[in-house]
Amino acid sequence: MIVNSIDAQLLKKMFLAAAKALDSKKEIINELNVFPVPDGDTGTNMTMTIMSAAREVCSLAEPDMADLAKAISSGSLRGARGNSGVILSQLLRGFTKVIKDEKEINVEIAANAFMKAVETAYKAVMKPKEGTILTVAKGGAEKAAELVGETEDLIEFATIVIERMEEVLEYTPELLPVLKEAGVVDSGGQGLLEVMKGAFRALSGEEFDFKLDSGNVSSSAPAETKRAVNTENISTADIKFGYCTEFIILLDKEFTEKDEDEFKAFLESIGDSIVCVSDDEVVKTHVHTNDPGLAIQRALTYGQLSNMKIDNMRLEHTEKLGLEQAAAAASSQTSSASDAASGTETAKTSKPSVHKKFGFISVSIGEGINEIFTGLGVDFLIEGGQTMNPSTEDMLNAIDAVDADTIFILPNNKNIILAAQQAQAMTSDKNIVVIPSKTIPQGIAALIGFVEGKDVSENEESMREAMQHIKTGQVTYSVRDTKIDGMEIKQGDYMGIDDHSIKSVGTDMRGCGVDLIESMIDDESELVSIYFGAETTEDDANALAEEIMSRHKLLDVEVHAGGQPVYYYIISVE
Repeated sequence: MIVNSIDAQLLKKMFLAAAKALDSKKEIINELNVFPVPDGDTGTNMTMTIMSAAREVCSLAEPDMADLAKAISSGSLRGARGNSGVILSQLLRGFTKVIKDEKEINVEIAANAFMKAVETAYKAVMKPKEGTILTVAKGGAEKAAELVGETEDLIEFATIVIERMEEVLEYTPELLPVLKEAGVVDSGGQGLLEVMKGAFRALSGEEFDFKLDSGNVSSSAPAETKRAVNTENISTADIKFGYCTEFIILLDKEFTEKDEDEFKAFLESIGDSIVCVSDDEVVKTHVHTNDPGLAIQRALTYGQLSNMKIDNMRLEHTEKLGLEQAAAAASSQTSSASDAASGTETAKTSKPSVHKKFGFISVSIGEGINEIFTGLGVDFLIEGGQTMNPSTEDMLNAIDAVDADTIFILPNNKNIILAAQQAQAMTSDKNIVVIPSKTIPQGIAALIGFVEGKDVSENEESMREAMQHIKTGQVTYSVRDTKIDGMEIKQGDYMGIDDHSIKSVGTDMRGCGVDLIESMIDDESELVSIYFGAETTEDDANALAEEIMSRHKLLDVEVHAGGQPVYYYIISVE
C-alpha cells in the first residue's frame, strides 16, 4: 500500500485513532513514573489533553484542513494538563501551524510540520531537558527531514520516523540516569510514540470505531471551589443582566488588537462581567447580558462558535437559594450543637467581592489545605495536585472568576507550572503573574511573603524569595518494587521524599517520617510544619511531632490537618 497524500478527512481519522491509542495505553504509561509513588499521571495527563482536542475534532462533520487544524490546536491548548500534556499541546500546535493552509499533506509538508512542532515545544519549556518527550519528538523530526526527497510514500516515511522515535525512546535512560536506575524509559516519550503508532494504523487503512464514548469525551477536570459567598440576601432583582453567556470563537481570520477592543466595547454595551481572552486561533468569551443572541451574532462575524453555554442566573439563584435554605434547616441543630461545644461563632461570609488591585489563585488539595489558603486570602482554589493536574482551561476559568487587575497564580506543583504559564500567555485583559511554587508549603510561604502596599514586581520578588527558605518533604507509599537512589523498595513500603530524592524507606510510617525530617533539618532550621493527610490520624501526627521535638529541643513543630489524599504527611522545614 502506497499513500502519497493525506487530506483533511484522513487526518481526522488519524488524529482520533491517535487519541484512542493513547487512551488505551495510559495506565501502562502511568506506570513508567520514575518514583514508585501513587501519582504517576503522565499517561492520564496526555490522554486528557488529546481528548480535549478530540472532542473538538468530533464536532466537525466534514472539515477542511484549516478547521481541523484549529480544532486540534485550540482543543489541546485549553485541555493541556501537566508538563507532558502542555508539551503535547505545543507539539500539536506547531504541527498545525504548518498544515492549516494546505489542502493535502505530503512528505515534505509533514516533515516541515514535525520540525515546527519540535521548535514550538522547545520554546514552551524554559529549561528543556534531554531524555524526555522532547528528545523523542526531536529524533523523529530530524529523521523526517532526512527523508525529504528520498521517498514520496507516507507509509514508508512514517514507518521510518516511528522506528527512529522508538530508538530514541530506548536511549532515553542513557540521557537521564534516573530513568536508567529505575529501569524505565521516559513516560512522555512513550506516550508520544503511542500517539504516532495510533495515527499510523489509521494511515495504513486499519479500521477503528472512531466514536469516542462518553467515558473518554467527558470532562474529568478536578472540582473547583471558590471562597464561599452568602447568597441569602441577594434578590433576583439585584441581578442586572440575567444570562451568563460563554462561548469560544474559532477564528477564521486575524483577530487584531483593534478587533479585540471593538468586540470588548460591544460586549460592554450589552452587559457586564466581561472576559475576552484570545490567542492566534481562538477567543474565549464570557459576558453577563440580557440578550445572549446579540453577543453570539457579533461573535459569528469573527468565526465559528464552540463550547457554547447560556445560564439563566435569576432562575439558578432562586433554585440555589431554595436548596441552601433547605440544607440550612436540616443542619441547624447540628451546627448549633457544634458551635456551643467549640465556643466559636459560625464564620460569616461576605457578598461577592468588588473589583480589587490584587487577586490570588492557588492549586490546592484537601479540606484542611483549602482552609489554610482561604485564610491567607486566596480568591479561587483549584482542586488538583499530584493525582489530578488542572488543565490550562481550569486556570483560565479561575482567572475569569477573579475580578482583579493583577492575579498571582500559585501552581504548588512542578507539573502544573507549565499549564499556569500557558494560561498566562492566553490572557490579555488581566496581568497574570505565575509564582513557580512546586509544593504546597512553598505556596503557603509565598502568600505569607505578599505585602500590601508593595507594587507587582516588588511582591513577585518577595513571594519568590519567601519560597527559597522552604524545604518540602512528603510521606507516601510505593506502588511497585523498584530500586532507586540506591534503595531497594518493595511494593507497599512507606517512602519519605524531599525536594530532590527519596530519603527514607521502611515499613513503619512514623519511623519513615522521622528519618525524612531528620534529613531535612540543619543548623539553620527553626520550624517544622506537619500537614497530615486524609488517611492519617491527628494522634499519629502528634506522635511524630513529639518525637521530633524530643530530639530537637529548640525547634518549633506545628501540626495541621491537611486532609490531602495519597500523602500521609506533607512536611515543611524552614
